Amino acid sequence: MKRIDICENGIFVTFEINSENEIKLLHFSSLPFNESDIRSRQGTSRFNLVEVNINGYDRPFERHGTKYIITAPGYRMKYRDMKDYRNELGRKLEIETFDKESGLVAITHWQFFDSVSVIRAYTELKNEGTEPFTVDYVSSFALTGIEKEGILSQNDKLKITYAHNSWQRELQYRTYSLSDLGMELSQPIDSQRSSKPIELTNTGNWSAKHYIPMGHLENTEVGSSLFWQIEHNGSWHWEISDVEGNLYLQLSGPTETESHWCKTLNPNESFISVPCGVGVAVGGFEESMAQLTRYRRKIRRKNADNESLAVIFNDYMNCLWADPTTEKEIPLIDAAAEAGCEYFCIDAGWYADGYWWDWVGEWEESRKRFPNGMKEVTDYIRSKGMIPGAWLELEVMGIKCPLVDTVADDSWFFTRHGKRVHDRSRYQLDFRNPKVVEHADKVIDKLVNVYGIGYIKMDYNIEPGIGTEQNCESYGDGLLGHERAYLAWLDSIFVRYPDLIIENCSSGGLRMDYALLSRHSIQSTSDEDDYRMYCSIAANSPAALCPEQSAIWSYPMEQGDNEEVVFNMVNSMLLRIHQSGHLARISPERKALVAEGIRVYKNIRQDIKNAVPFWSLGLSKFTDEWASLGLRTGNKAYLAVWKRISSKDTVTLPMEFLKDKNATVKLIYPSFGGCEYSYNNNTSSLSVKLDGQYKARLFEISF
Repeated sequence: MKRIDICENGIFVTFEINSENEIKLLHFSSLPFNESDIRSRQGTSRFNLVEVNINGYDRPFERHGTKYIITAPGYRMKYRDMKDYRNELGRKLEIETFDKESGLVAITHWQFFDSVSVIRAYTELKNEGTEPFTVDYVSSFALTGIEKEGILSQNDKLKITYAHNSWQRELQYRTYSLSDLGMELSQPIDSQRSSKPIELTNTGNWSAKHYIPMGHLENTEVGSSLFWQIEHNGSWHWEISDVEGNLYLQLSGPTETESHWCKTLNPNESFISVPCGVGVAVGGFEESMAQLTRYRRKIRRKNADNESLAVIFNDYMNCLWADPTTEKEIPLIDAAAEAGCEYFCIDAGWYADGYWWDWVGEWEESRKRFPNGMKEVTDYIRSKGMIPGAWLELEVMGIKCPLVDTVADDSWFFTRHGKRVHDRSRYQLDFRNPKVVEHADKVIDKLVNVYGIGYIKMDYNIEPGIGTEQNCESYGDGLLGHERAYLAWLDSIFVRYPDLIIENCSSGGLRMDYALLSRHSIQSTSDEDDYRMYCSIAANSPAALCPEQSAIWSYPMEQGDNEEVVFNMVNSMLLRIHQSGHLARISPERKALVAEGIRVYKNIRQDIKNAVPFWSLGLSKFTDEWASLGLRTGNKAYLAVWKRISSKDTVTLPMEFLKDKNATVKLIYPSFGGCEYSYNNNTSSLSVKLDGQYKARLFEISF
């Protein structure tokens, strides 16, 4: 019996190599390992480092239902080697296990990052045997004993938080007990077995259409937290359930049961699972999100946009609604420049004379919309000191696009059962096809080199489902191949055009994942067109992505008042201002409030890019009367406060991180004031009074 103890960046890890030459992961926590915490009937026999299932092998022990435990040959993998070294990011572990009968070798990769309590984990599979085998499940991370610290029952001490996500209702975080989610566990847990996991799954190419691919588990008894994100732009799965007297967490990409994925490995072939980030923290959700924010900044492509936090104007939301023309754009360009915007993006419709939805794919300008060409407009944008942008949706082709029948054949598209896959009058392009990549390259080259485009809003508005049947052995395998090819294409574009900003958009925030966000510098968070609801999405967004990547619409209405403008601006001012609204048609006084908000933003944005979030009122719900979001960095903090409809005119906002600090607070937007506020050093809390309804304010805190 051999123990390996590691403490790296506040992560305590314990491995055990037992007498049967199996390596077990006993511990992964913000707390030191205590052997007496393992109290299950099977001891550590089910603390498997990796779970991997190969078709055709027996699973002799009870696994109960479709849970991914006691996989074969996962349950019998033997330890072979461990590499422990440092690279430019931090410490790296590579743990090799093998199964002699099948020839399967699994290498568990853990990359630590200096100064952050998060690892990046994935599994590499190799076939070192003489016969092919088919994998239908592999974990990217597996941990058993997630409940073991403390003496309270699992129901009483464990809280699970994750984000429900949908179109115009993004980022709705909820916290549950095991009981809330239907997993009633007796005490002690090892007196029973269950067939029910708590599981979140995505199947398809919209990675966040139901849930953000992340989760948070807090042990409230001992004050520790475990959190994770699956960094994949397609199908993924995570589950929590029981095995032999303990609870486990497993993270993976596509699976056969949930997402029609399997992969055959011939001798000497290999496969790498999707990566995931897994971290620990002492404390609750806020501290976990601080660590996760720092980790996300480390894995992200280095780019100028996340340093400068440029202000973007986009002509879509509560403005032109995808009906651009030269005549309509010119006054908007003037107004956006006057307000202080730095990029101006022409949204959908620029390529079609009329109805544009099912014509996408050719990407030639409409001379009906732009009689002298769109370059006249992009040149005018540059003449006003802004960089021009354009909307694209390059992964699809409309059913009425001229290229569908003249250039493209079935190999360009996803097909199932011999037919092209349709969704909402579009076909899904397959980026494994070199001709598709060539087509996409030509579109980008033309926009950049002919029109001078420096910003692309890359949208994606369909869900092609489980995948494609072409050049693959399973639908899910085809989908995974396309998704990885698309990421490789994105990487190539950023190599060719390192200063190009490409916004990640999918009907708003339906592909909010860190496969894409490790490449894109900015993310559309929603298509929500009601600013009064948008504040909840804005407030919650730093839990899902870095504040400087979170694009939030601000769209003053043509018929509104000063407080409506302020509410709109505060929605975006701690994140990334995605300005819209018909600025050319609003009153000078309201237009001045937009310009003031942008000026304030430019003064504080150098703090935003280094800040971590806090939530004085907790994460926001659409039904909340009051909402808040704070960012803190160094000796500064910023706090946005929103009031919707409430009978109470005053709210108190605690800020525990200010305890024992002499803090001062000032209102920084709007300059006309319009509220009373008072900071109490004894309670480290700010009281804010706002008369009336639907009002918002932004504060700066120095300490």
